[in-house]
Amino acid sequence: MLWLLYGTTEMNPVTRRSFLQHSSLAGAALLAGGSRGLLARGAHARSHPILGEFGYGNVALASELHEAQLGNTHAVLMALSEDSILKPFRQMSGMPAPGADLGSWYSYEPDYDYTKNFDQGFAPGCTFGQWVSALARSYAITGDEATREKVLRLNRLYAKTITPDFYVRNRFPAYTYDKLLLGLLDSHTLAKDPQALAILEHTTTVALPHLPGHAIEHGLPWRTDKDPHDDSWTWDESYTCPENMFIAYQRGAGRRYYALAWQYLDDKPWFDRLANNEHVLGGRHAYSHVNSLCSAAMAYMVAGSEKHLHAAQNAFTMLQAQSYATGGWGPDETLCKADSNELYDSLTGTHHNFETPCGAYAHFKLTRYLLRVTRDSHYGDSMERMMYNTVLGAKPLLMTGENFYYADYNFNARRVYKEAHWACCSGTLPQVATDYRINAYFREPGALYVNLYIPSTLRWQEAGVALSLTQEGAYPYDSQVHFTLRAARPAQFALQLRIPEWASGASISINNERLKLAVVPGTFATIRREWHDGDRIGLELPMSLRLEAIDARHPDTVALLNGPLVLMTAKAQQDSPLPKLSRAQLLAAKRTNPQQWRIDVATGPVTLLPFTAVGELPYATYLNVG
Repeated sequence: MLWLLYGTTEMNPVTRRSFLQHSSLAGAALLAGGSRGLLARGAHARSHPILGEFGYGNVALASELHEAQLGNTHAVLMALSEDSILKPFRQMSGMPAPGADLGSWYSYEPDYDYTKNFDQGFAPGCTFGQWVSALARSYAITGDEATREKVLRLNRLYAKTITPDFYVRNRFPAYTYDKLLLGLLDSHTLAKDPQALAILEHTTTVALPHLPGHAIEHGLPWRTDKDPHDDSWTWDESYTCPENMFIAYQRGAGRRYYALAWQYLDDKPWFDRLANNEHVLGGRHAYSHVNSLCSAAMAYMVAGSEKHLHAAQNAFTMLQAQSYATGGWGPDETLCKADSNELYDSLTGTHHNFETPCGAYAHFKLTRYLLRVTRDSHYGDSMERMMYNTVLGAKPLLMTGENFYYADYNFNARRVYKEAHWACCSGTLPQVATDYRINAYFREPGALYVNLYIPSTLRWQEAGVALSLTQEGAYPYDSQVHFTLRAARPAQFALQLRIPEWASGASISINNERLKLAVVPGTFATIRREWHDGDRIGLELPMSLRLEAIDARHPDTVALLNGPLVLMTAKAQQDSPLPKLSRAQLLAAKRTNPQQWRIDVATGPVTLLPFTAVGELPYATYLNVG
């Protein structure tokens, strides 16, 4: 019976054990109503449903910054030669491989030696699945048939290359499989590729014998057929896989993926300890371990595992305690030890302060999951801060593969491209650019949650009534946000507006009449009423300048913020000395235009800019105040 439930593919022993442990539980839950009813050991009934997401096509953005990022990344992916994209897969599978080599990270080098040339051939084909995912999401946004056709062509060309040799020769078999998994799932769900799940099943069958039987920590050897003196064979990231395995199960790929997700959860060294609130972040690879927290969140969302939810929440709290004012984290791609000086030291010790598109992608997913589960607006605040101060200021992706990788928070900082081309961030930036839409709004029966204040229009139905909500304004450069509701007929629902923690004195008006409503910072303000066509909602989020120290041990090293924006100090030259300013002078900065502040001192004016407006100027995120 288990064989029939699982399918025709033979299980390896670890998969079989995991499947047996969870199969009776899963089967009972399926009989009770599908994946929503799945409960892991130690789980408890949820106190309220998980907030729902809207589809990519439900939200149209009207923000130039956000839309420029989508337009840029989509144009690059659409213009890439399919032969070039497939080249490393064909080469590694022993097939003819016409077309130009994209080079650098994406290329295949049979004699790769990281000690001689780290970048050339580092992770062949690593971003293919992310590119397919981003194109599928773009199609869901625009309905552009040329985009869908490219997705279908890439999937069919890729399907011809699926061989064990690709994984045998790849230093990142689990990492690459994880990206392929999501690309095919998005192709199935969003681009309606009728062959995507069959291609996924073949991919999984071929890949599994060449993956570790369980999550292996970064840097630990597991491939006995490889040179034990070559550390690069230990850099794979199998502990990130469960998130997309759970998603595969949710989207109908089969119960096989539910079992695999449990098999690859990194429990003993990571989630078990985090669930007990043990600080084990220090020294771990930053992006991949924060990304792995999304697997813990999915273990709760799919299977109700309270342990994994606690692990994700505790880890996020620890992460915020070692985050820059921008929301970024992980200097030199490494998480900091608890109560250390590592974050402060990074302001002079590195220019590689935050792995921006990849880190933002993981951060957005994690905060989205936790917000949907908890309804805690704090996660929305964190998402907003990350968006405006990091990835929305990334340099455009270039056709040559140059990509923005590190945000620089050094006292002598610049925005620059990474030396390597087609690095991992060239895969996540296109995904981030599509996902602003699904981060902005959430729903449950009888309620709409507005999480991000981005000029946009949401179209949806509530109890059979066709509705739209249009959001306008210059936020975060202005404190006012305006909404207009269109309704086919009157509709009763609760509008939930996120009130940031810094927005003391926030207020809400309906049709120009201020509500007598306690609007509490750090919560969602609830307006429950019958709504009519043409209703206008005004939201005032007062902004004032404030200072945030780098950490508690260095209270005089501060960043200046206004609302969600960190204001960077512009410099004439990268190595120019920083101005000597007091707290009072920083807090007295005057706005000279919507995206510029100025402080007049004896040595001349000091200009402060948000990250999205820094451009090519050198800058500093933090200043030492007297």
